[in-house]
Amino acid sequence: MLKTTLIDGVTPASFDKEITGNLLLEHADDDDVRAQKFLIGVRNEDGDIYRLIGATKHNSFTNAVEELEDLELVDELADIEGTQEGCDAIFRDE
Repeated sequence: MLKTTLIDGVTPASFDKEITGNLLLEHADDDDVRAQKFLIGVRNEDGDIYRLIGATKHNSFTNAVEELEDLELVDELADIEGTQEGCDAIFRDE
């Protein structure tokens, strides 16, 4: 199960309902999500990360990445080694 939280004070993206509709997400507090082994950030139209998705297993992380790519979102870290802003993947609209 993937855990997710919204970042306080940051406006969700217009496509957020598509994400919550396509991924099985369990809402959790910020600390719980950040404690997961893999972390996915999602940017809004202003370029701010507004949602974090945490996965405990690599398989769950990979499935989440594939679902987000199916929504035609782009992983800006796809060609980068390591993490950025604490995330293993950061998705945005094209």
